[in-house]
Amino acid sequence: MSDQDLEKQNFAELPIGKNEDVEFAEELADEADKKAMQRAAEADARAQNK
Repeated sequence: MSDQDLEKQNFAELPIGKNEDVEFAEELADEADKKAMQRAAEADARAQNK
């Protein structure tokens, strides 16, 4: 079985995550966390527009 076949078998039934509820303390966020949150929001917006 090829790697591609294994990937299809293992991930075909997984739900696509959207707006996942993650506990987050903004007061503890550093600059990298804030940039990651911004990138995630931009990615969600792009996915919505498809």
